[in-house]
Amino acid sequence: MKRNVNTKLRSADAQTKRFGLGMLSPTVVILLIMTAYPLFFTLVYSFTDYNLLRSLKKGSHFIALQNYTKLLSDPYFQQSILNTVKFTILAVIFEMFIGLVMALFVNSLKRGQKTMRTLLLLPYLLPTVTVALSWRMMLSPNYGIVNQVLQALHLPVYNWFSDIHTAFGMLVLIDVWQSAPFVFLLLYAALQSVPQSQYEAARIDGANRFKILFYVTLPNIKNSLALCALLRTIDSFRLFDKVNLLTGGGPANSTSTITQYLYNYGIKSLDFGFGSAGAIVMTVLVLLLSSVYIKRAIS
Repeated sequence: MKRNVNTKLRSADAQTKRFGLGMLSPTVVILLIMTAYPLFFTLVYSFTDYNLLRSLKKGSHFIALQNYTKLLSDPYFQQSILNTVKFTILAVIFEMFIGLVMALFVNSLKRGQKTMRTLLLLPYLLPTVTVALSWRMMLSPNYGIVNQVLQALHLPVYNWFSDIHTAFGMLVLIDVWQSAPFVFLLLYAALQSVPQSQYEAARIDGANRFKILFYVTLPNIKNSLALCALLRTIDSFRLFDKVNLLTGGGPANSTSTITQYLYNYGIKSLDFGFGSAGAIVMTVLVLLLSSVYIKRAIS
C-alpha cells in the first residue's frame, strides 16, 4: 500500500515538473532566440572583417583580435569610454539624490500624494525623442526661451549644444530631468513598506529627522537603492538617443559615448565586425560596473 502511495506521489511530482518545464519552454526559446543567438553571432563577427557591402561579394575573413586592437588603440574610442563613465557616474549620483528627495517629500505629504506623484512622473512618461527635441528648442541659440530669458536679465547666452564647455552638462541635466522620476517611483514604493512602528519607536527615543532618515529609513530601503543604482547605471551606460539627436557626439568628441562612437564608425560605414567588437567591449564594461552593485546587494 505504501509503495503504491509513494509511486503515485513520485508520478505526481514528475507530472508537475513536466508541466512546469512545458510552461517555461516557450519563454526560454524566445530568450535564446532574442538574446543568446544575437550575442553569440556578435561575438563571432567581432573576430572577422565583416562589412555588409563588401562581404556580400567577397565574404568575411577571420582576423583574430585586429578589431579589438584597432578599437582600444583609437583615441576617439578612449575618449568615448571616459565620457560614458563620467556621464554614468554624474547622472546616477544626481538621479539617486533627486529621486530620493522627491520620494521622501511625497511620502511626507498628508494630502495630495496621488496628484503630486502623477505630476512628478510626467517627464519619465514622455518619449525620449520628444524630450530631446523639446530641450533642443528651449536651448536653441536663436529662438530658445532659455537664451531669451538670459538676454532679458543681461546675462551671457550660449550655444548650449555646440559649446564644448556646456554640451556635456546639458546632456546630464536632460537625462537627470527625465530619469529621476523613475528612481522616485521605485523608492516611493519602497518607503511604503517601511514599518511605521520603527518610526514611532525612534520618535519616542527622541531621534530627530536626520537620525530617523539615516538609522531607520535608509537601512530599510537599501536594497531598493542598490537596485535603482544598478538599473540606472546600465541604462545610462547605453545612452545613445539623446546624444545622437542633440550633439551627434560633438563638439570635438566631448559628448561622444560608446554607443555614439559605434554608430559613427561602425554602423554608418556598415563595418559590423568593428561594431561588434565595440559592442562586446561595452557589454564587458557594463558587467563590471553592475557586479559592484550586485556584490553590495548580496553582502
